[in-house]
Amino acid sequence: MKRLLCFLVLSLIFLIACNKSTTDYAAQAVCTGNTPTYLNDVAVIINNNCAISGCHNNATSSAGIALEGFANASSQFKDNKKNLISIHHGKGASNMPKNASKLSDADINKLDCWVKNGCPN
Repeated sequence: MKRLLCFLVLSLIFLIACNKSTTDYAAQAVCTGNTPTYLNDVAVIINNNCAISGCHNNATSSAGIALEGFANASSQFKDNKKNLISIHHGKGASNMPKNASKLSDADINKLDCWVKNGCPN
């Protein structure tokens, strides 16, 4: 009986620990009439909240993630769901911006739609 209980408890802990978010925020985004581009919409969000000294600029690139400039930002967001999960403060990722308020819903939607539309420049 003790073995069964121990097995069940360990199994539950394992399942909880391994439960990573697989939410595809970009795919779920409602983008009707909203096709943001890097230059017109996204650069200001990233430059003011992410690609700053001590975070994800080219000099710092915290966690190996540099978001300064279109090439860096688009490559980091295009194929990496975890970056949008972080911005959404979703399960299984570090909340970003770190030690700051969550981005506004409007800014998050712009980022989601930018990714959903293929990260246009």
